[in-house]
This record gives sequence, structure tokens and C-alpha cells, in this order.
Amino acid sequence: MPSEEKNDDMRPLIFLAEYESAADIYHAAETVRDAGYEKWDVHTPFPVHGMDKAMGLKDSAVGWVVLAMGLTGCLTGFLLMWWTNGYDYPYIIGGKPGFSLPSMIPVMFELTILLSAFGAVFGMFGINQLPKHWHPVFYSERFSRCSDDRFFLSIEAADAKFDLSETKKLLQGTHPANVELIEEEVS
Repeated sequence: MPSEEKNDDMRPLIFLAEYESAADIYHAAETVRDAGYEKWDVHTPFPVHGMDKAMGLKDSAVGWVVLAMGLTGCLTGFLLMWWTNGYDYPYIIGGKPGFSLPSMIPVMFELTILLSAFGAVFGMFGINQLPKHWHPVFYSERFSRCSDDRFFLSIEAADAKFDLSETKKLLQGTHPANVELIEEEVS
């Protein structure tokens, strides 16, 4: 459904610009970031060093999720061992107290690791809004080269700054190999 002309029966979804090198897309990302767009992304066949900075991305919040879940696991392990051994069923073995921190460490450690791992996986899924089963770039036949040797930058029509002529002009100013407007039929 890619198109270049404005059609009243079609609604724009995304502009897709194609670049031939990592350096080209890096500079294009800096240009789009400086223009103030917020709903845009780059698609590359391999990680491009410094792209996070070029896009103006902040540090991921996944680390904070993992820390919170790890502390929750550690505290849960401590409370579980304290409750069962020191309060609910105080069973004295060999004169040792029911509330003994060294005996709690293995359980606390394992729950810390378990909940940290769950926090990392599910936090990453939530923050990255995964899984995404569909995206407008999939309408483009050219986009299949993204996993091979091409670099793409997409700007969504949902962006507050999106304007058909101005956005296209901005992308053309970054010297792409191709700029494509992807639209969908309005029903």
C-alpha cells in the first residue's frame, strides 16, 4: 500500500526513508532528533554504535525494574524464612536459634535471582511494548532489505510534528536512497 501521491481515500501511516550506510542513517537520526520528532525509529541490520545518542534516547528503565524485583525477592526470602523458622514453626535443632541469618542466605539469594530475571524479561517486554505483531513498515516491499544491507528511518503520522510536505522535505534533506509514504485505505 505504499504511495507517493495524496489520495482522499488513503490515510498516511508512516514515512520510510532508506539509507545505504550506517553513517548516513546516524546523521539522519541526528537531524530528525534535532527537528523535534518524537514518534520515530531507525531499523538497521546490525547495531550501530552511538545510535542511542543520535536518537536522543534516555537510559533504559529496565535496570530499575530489575533492582526493584531483586530487592523484592531478597525481602520475600528473608520474610519467608523468618516466618517459618522463627515464628510459625520454631523448631530448635542442635541448640541453634530459629532466626539465623546464615541459614536464610541461600533462599534469599535464589529468590533475588529468580525475581530479578522475571523483572528483566517482563520489564523489557513492557517497556519496549513487545510483542508487536504488526507495524506499518511491513507494507513496504523495500523494508525486507532491512535485515540484509539497508538502513531505514521511519516517522509515524501519529507524531505531533508530522506534516506530509514538511516531513518529506526533512527526510529528503538527509539524502536518502528512497523516501516512501506508507498509507492505508480509510474504510
